[in-house]
Amino acid sequence: MLNEVIAALHIEQNKTYVDCTFGRGGYSAAILDRGGKVIAIDQDPAVEKYARELKEQYGDKFSFHRGNFAEVGQILGGIKTDGLVLDLGVSSMQLDEAERGFSFMRDAPLDMRMSSSGYSAADFVNEADEIELARVIFEYGDERASRKIARFIVQEREVEPIKTTLRLANIVRRAIVFRPGKIDMATKTFQAIRIWVNDEMGSLERLLEQAEDMLNKDGRLVVVTFHSLEDTIVKRYLQSKTEKRVQRSKYEKAPESLMPFELIYKKAIKPSDAEVRSNPRSRSAKMRAATRLGNNKGESR
Repeated sequence: MLNEVIAALHIEQNKTYVDCTFGRGGYSAAILDRGGKVIAIDQDPAVEKYARELKEQYGDKFSFHRGNFAEVGQILGGIKTDGLVLDLGVSSMQLDEAERGFSFMRDAPLDMRMSSSGYSAADFVNEADEIELARVIFEYGDERASRKIARFIVQEREVEPIKTTLRLANIVRRAIVFRPGKIDMATKTFQAIRIWVNDEMGSLERLLEQAEDMLNKDGRLVVVTFHSLEDTIVKRYLQSKTEKRVQRSKYEKAPESLMPFELIYKKAIKPSDAEVRSNPRSRSAKMRAATRLGNNKGESR
């Protein structure tokens, strides 16, 4: 949703934007091409080569910080910006690198760590108790067979530790037996474990808590989600920070809003049919965006 994101950010010359999920740098490059400055953040060490390329091309207009976007306040050190953009979930680059363990399309170590450090998916699958396994698979994967899958995982790891993606995928498939549909039966379980291992929901909530203080007047917050739980977190946050419009007489002056944000779009924006055809992974994407109003902490609109 590159075009939609850039339109929502409303790039202006020499203003500063934070690309909180740098990846291969697609958003950052588009912002820089339009005259903006970029502070990029990503916890994945594999993306640093793309950051170096942009640094060589754009110099002082671009800077990169390796870290979790939940640490944005610390990374910015009090600097306010004119836009925050997040593209959540696992990137195509991470899915396509079998050794990262995000996908079960090819056999690989059961890793799933976006930062390539810390507690891995293999650690979780082999150490968590059955109740915790079932909770995570149900809560983050919306998997109705979570209890049975958890029981199968515990039984199988007693025979031999579960260390690879294909072994875990096959355990899940045996637990479910059969389910009609287009997606693989292991998809929801892999998604749930990945979200838990990387604390994706917690990181999103911590960033949103800081967003209001990170943005200048008229700054934009733009978030692209790929999971209903993520979208719900963003939707509820914006609902709590924006004021519902009420119908008034054209002669009545609207009162000054006391809320920090105003929605740019009433509803989530979805990818075009053309984009979904060219990139099927975008089919579940939703974009929400809001503008920071200058009505808090002594600012004026």
